[in-house]
Amino acid sequence: MSKLYIPALCLAVLAPSQSAGAQTQAQMRAQAADDLRRADAALNAQWKQTYARMKDRDARDGSRGGGFGYAAATLASQRAWLQFRDKQCEIEGGQYAGGSLQGVVRGQCFTRLTRERTQQLKDLMWTR
Repeated sequence: MSKLYIPALCLAVLAPSQSAGAQTQAQMRAQAADDLRRADAALNAQWKQTYARMKDRDARDGSRGGGFGYAAATLASQRAWLQFRDKQCEIEGGQYAGGSLQGVVRGQCFTRLTRERTQQLKDLMWTR
């Protein structure tokens, strides 16, 4: 008899931590949606701060004939990141295409990448 192989990510979804409190798949989806809402709110708040800082840098930087273009570059980066996030999570969820885990895995991907992006935006808040 062959051993059943269950990917680690699948085990994490099937056996949620006690801190998450999710027991049923409906509860897992609700928890994932709540996690994503919180991560998205943090991202939006950080975006406002970072983008404002980039605009301010452009306004204060006269050494390059009117500013480096921090705000425009940051906006282009954010737009590209949104496209990346959507496609990456589509791929990750695709391993469970048509199954009940597809949406859960996709949502977890959105949350993970959103948290990572929030940190990236925080890291752009350097001052000189």
